[in-house]
Amino acid sequence: MKADIVVDLTRFASRSQELISAGKFLYAQGWSPATSSNYSARLDDSHLAITVSGKHKGQLTAADIMLVDMLGQPVQCDRKPSAETLLHTVIYQELPEVNAVLHTHSVSATVVSKLLANASQLEWQGYELQKAFRDIGSHEESVVVPIFENTQDIPALAEQTRYLFRTHDNPPGYLIRGHGLYTWGIDMEESLRHIEAFEFLLRCRLLEMRTTR
Repeated sequence: MKADIVVDLTRFASRSQELISAGKFLYAQGWSPATSSNYSARLDDSHLAITVSGKHKGQLTAADIMLVDMLGQPVQCDRKPSAETLLHTVIYQELPEVNAVLHTHSVSATVVSKLLANASQLEWQGYELQKAFRDIGSHEESVVVPIFENTQDIPALAEQTRYLFRTHDNPPGYLIRGHGLYTWGIDMEESLRHIEAFEFLLRCRLLEMRTTR
């Protein structure tokens, strides 16, 4: 351990438990099957707790949560973080109010984004549940979510998302086509609320698409 690295271990343990509990809930809903998905929580301005790569999200333990810095590099650990760690760090760098990030792989998020093959965003309006998002006060407002193309070039995708945060005010999340959903919040409670709201809206959109074909 480097002498200049100081981490609040009590906070790390608390954040780890939040991630473990989130994994059990999201797996039970069918939104994080098997070893898919990744979750993180901010510890301080320089560090975050994040799920290690390749672990079943419904069976997470404290050993499956690791510490990384804001460049996505492991700290005090030789474990491998999620391949998409940079997508988390960009969110924390660009949105200082955010303290938890959740990435899931639900059927609805995957299928809707695939069916919208030529769309760069997904929009909802007129749904009461839109008000589950912190910055939406009425069903009359629009919720707009960008759709990024799936790629194995995570550094490039991370920079695309950074541009999103610098050019759009408070997006509630984004989709990666055929892959899944990213959302975040001021704490884990809000992040989970956003996941539930997105899943409801995505299921509604999927039903609409089925009935209009």
